[in-house]
Amino acid sequence: MLLTDDELRMRDGADGEAVAAAMDLLIRYGDALGAERLVDTRNVAGTMTQPSPAKARLVAEGGWAKAYAVINLDCDRDIEIPRMKVPMCQLQHGFGDDAAGLTSYPPQLIQLQDDAESYFSERGVNILATCTPYQVGNLPVRNEHCAWMESSAVVYCNSVLGARTNCEGAASTGAAGLTGKIPYWGNHVPENRFATHVVDAGVPVDSFQEWGMFGYYVGEAVQEARPAITGAVGQPDLADLKHFGAATATSGGVELFHIPGLTPEAPTLDAAFGGRPAPEAIPYGEAERRWVYETLNAQGTSTDVDFVLLGCPHASLDQVARIAQLLEGRRIRGELWVMTPRALRTMADRNGYTRAIEAAGGRVLTDSCPAMSKAAPAGTRVFATDSAKQAHYLPAILGIEAWFGTLEECVDAAVTGRWRGGLA
Repeated sequence: MLLTDDELRMRDGADGEAVAAAMDLLIRYGDALGAERLVDTRNVAGTMTQPSPAKARLVAEGGWAKAYAVINLDCDRDIEIPRMKVPMCQLQHGFGDDAAGLTSYPPQLIQLQDDAESYFSERGVNILATCTPYQVGNLPVRNEHCAWMESSAVVYCNSVLGARTNCEGAASTGAAGLTGKIPYWGNHVPENRFATHVVDAGVPVDSFQEWGMFGYYVGEAVQEARPAITGAVGQPDLADLKHFGAATATSGGVELFHIPGLTPEAPTLDAAFGGRPAPEAIPYGEAERRWVYETLNAQGTSTDVDFVLLGCPHASLDQVARIAQLLEGRRIRGELWVMTPRALRTMADRNGYTRAIEAAGGRVLTDSCPAMSKAAPAGTRVFATDSAKQAHYLPAILGIEAWFGTLEECVDAAVTGRWRGGLA
C-alpha cells in the first residue's frame, strides 16, 4: 500500500511498539483486501473489555496489555498499550453487576470486565457498552470515516447517518484506535455505496414489527448487497430503522441500504443508483411477509413462555417508556428483561420507567444481551421477543424455543405465561 510519511513513522516505531504493531496489522489487512491506501478516522467502535476464558488466561499471563496485544493487535510481544490516538468506544460486552445471580453467567467474568473497564478507560476508551452507540453519544456525521464493529451498528451508521464504515473486527478496530487509520476500501469508497438491488414493499410497512419482518426479508433476498427500498413504507422512527437494519444484517449481511427520500445518500431512487438504471424490483407481498413470520416462529412449539426479552438492538428511551406503560397495573409471570444502554437506564430511572417495569416484576438490564453473554434465566425453555435478530440467533446459541411477535404480544406473554400471538 501507499503510505504517508506519518504512517511510515508509525510503522517504524516512532510512536512506540504498540502503534508499530497496529500499523503492521493494518498494512497486512489492507494488502489482503486490495486496498491501495489507508484513510484517517476519528471514530472507532470496538470491543476490548468483553470477558472470555481465553482473555482471562491472557490477562493472567501478562495483564490487559497482553490481552490487547494478542486479540486486538495480533501481536505476541510484551508491549505497553498507550492512550488511544483517536476517540474510541467499547460496544456491548458481557453482563454486568445488574445481572449478577440472574443466570449461570460466571461472576468472575463480571469482575474481569470491571477490571478491563478501569484499564481501558484510563487509555481513552469510552465505555458505552451498547450495540447502539449512536443512542448514547457516538453520533458520526455524514461522510465521516469510521471503524465500527457490530452488524446492526454498522448498517445504521452507513445507512441512516450516512457515515462510512465497513463491518470491522476486534483486531482492525484495536489497531485503528491507536493509529487513527483504517484501510480505504469497501464502504469508504463513494462508488461502492450505490444501490445494487431494489426491493419493493407491496404491503404496508408501518410498524415496528413490520419493519423488522421486511428487513429480514430484504437481507435474505440481497445477502451482502446494497438494497434500495421502495413501495408502501411508512415514516419510520429511530427504533423502526434500528430494527430494520439489524434484521437485514441478520438474515443477510447488509451493511448499507437506501430509502429514497429518507436516508441521506438517496434523495431519489436515481441518486441511490448513482444515475445508473435500477434493476427490476424484488417484490415483497403477503406471501413473502407470511414466509418471514413463519420462519421466525419455526422454533416455537410449546406455547408456555418462560422468558420475554425486549431491547435488541438495545431499546431506546421511547421503547422503554412504552414497555412501562403496557405493564402498568399488571404482574409478570416468569421473567421479562428489557435491555438498554446504561446511559438510557439512568434516564429511565429518572423518568420512573424502571420503577414501573420493576413493580410489574420485570428487569431493566444494561451492557449486554443473552445472545452476547450466552446466558438466559435458569430453566428457560421457551422465550418470546419482538426482535427478529434475537428470534433468529438465540435458539441456536442457547438451544431454546422462540416466539416472535409484537411488543403487545410479548408483554401479554410475560403476564399470562402463554404465547397467543399471530400474524394479523
